Amino acid sequence: MADLIFNFKDELLAAVPSMRAFALSLTYNPDRADDLVQETLVRAWANRETYRPDTHLKAWLFTILRNQFYTECRKRQREVEDADGSYAERMVTMPDQGKHLDFVRFREALKKLPDDQREVLLLVGANGFSYEEAAVICDVAVGTVKSRINRGRAKLAEMLGMANPSDHAEDSTLLAATSGAMSSHRMVE
Repeated sequence: MADLIFNFKDELLAAVPSMRAFALSLTYNPDRADDLVQETLVRAWANRETYRPDTHLKAWLFTILRNQFYTECRKRQREVEDADGSYAERMVTMPDQGKHLDFVRFREALKKLPDDQREVLLLVGANGFSYEEAAVICDVAVGTVKSRINRGRAKLAEMLGMANPSDHAEDSTLLAATSGAMSSHRMVE
């Protein structure tokens, strides 16, 4: 095994001049070519156990080098040149603490629901099960699931002080759990 690693290392080093020439032909930039060769050597060494000794090492290395070059090209195509920082200056991220606080309030309200209502709301609203699937999971009739969901949604909306589920349209979990609550809530009143 030690001979195999030693031979692998020797063959890697012997291939460096050819790899550098190939990298230069791809990049036309000596610094980028050196970086590309170095990255190729690092990847080859890290994956040396996948190299099959009965194959051509230089071809394997050139494949790694070429793939790395094209991966870098694809990355660069998605990058935006912003030397003076004007593009980054215009980027704004809205604070998300409000969403977190809304979620904490939602989770606390959800805990206050009866177990049977919370269970079906989580199955249908949060996990995406159909009413029929939730009925099978809970071992109840589909109508029972629908009734529990309507009562649970109405109670959640009431506890959260929601006049309209679209008040929280940016929070998909909250919206899923309370959608339909207003129509059933109005029928109760």
